[in-house]
Amino acid sequence: MADERLKQHSIGWIGLGRMGTPMAMRLLKKGCAVAVFNRTRSKAEPLAAAGAKVVAVPADLADRDIVFTMVSSSDDLLAVLTGPQGLLTSAARAPKIVIDCSTVSQEASATARKAVLAAGGEFLAAPVSGNGKVVKAGRLSLVVSGARPAYDLALPYLESLGEGVVYVGEGELARIVKICHNVLLGVVAQSLAEITVLAEKAGVKRHAFLDFINTSVMGSTFSRYKTPAYVNLDFTPTFTPVLLRKDLDLGLSAAKQLGVPMPVAAMVREIVQSLIGHGYTEQDFATLLALEAKGAGLELKPENVAVSDGLGNG
Repeated sequence: MADERLKQHSIGWIGLGRMGTPMAMRLLKKGCAVAVFNRTRSKAEPLAAAGAKVVAVPADLADRDIVFTMVSSSDDLLAVLTGPQGLLTSAARAPKIVIDCSTVSQEASATARKAVLAAGGEFLAAPVSGNGKVVKAGRLSLVVSGARPAYDLALPYLESLGEGVVYVGEGELARIVKICHNVLLGVVAQSLAEITVLAEKAGVKRHAFLDFINTSVMGSTFSRYKTPAYVNLDFTPTFTPVLLRKDLDLGLSAAKQLGVPMPVAAMVREIVQSLIGHGYTEQDFATLLALEAKGAGLELKPENVAVSDGLGNG
């Protein structure tokens, strides 16, 4: 039934980075008619090989029924929508629904929503939780806000991207949910780094310690899929410290506006800033472990142990 529903609307996709590529690929594999745009055209080649149409500029996707965006920043979102040859610059028509899955500020999201509505479409904020591996495993989750009829129409496509879709209401509410999520991500990652270094300095192997944590009541999807990085020091980026700092800044800004004290998050933000200052800018944010080990005078070495990431890998 779901596959038949997925053939009712044409799909556009803007942004083929670490997340956008596997997400768009899932839609293609589900049988959707997908056209894609990416600033670096070569990154679209795997999608083209899977059946996607590649377009030259975002405006070429204006004839699509539903267009997803997955970009790096608030400025990038506004650029692909309203910048030169942006999605909404075509006088002929605009997509019925624009769905943004990026992590951007509430202000940028509201600006994007206003532009889409002015062009005659609907806008859904639909930020996601997970990384590229999570997408491929079908474990991505999405939080969505916007007009309910638009959400109901887009739901089959949203559900095809992962395993959990939560609607939280009108406007930009999904943005604050995602910002809160990523603040928690930073806090938990730092806490996990601290206790792992503590255990190792006391003589416990990282793989054994994290195996215990993962099978205890404190284990989580997150702790499991970060375990290979922590054990074997593979810091191939899924989410960089620079991006984490951006989200912590967004969370602390929202907290300031709403009068909510966030002392733990504020401290983690400064630790992430220190991580960046030490040169960890392009690696994964799991390098918080390396910074913590330096502070503890502990020399980290890969344990070269095969451990599961909880996603069917390892």
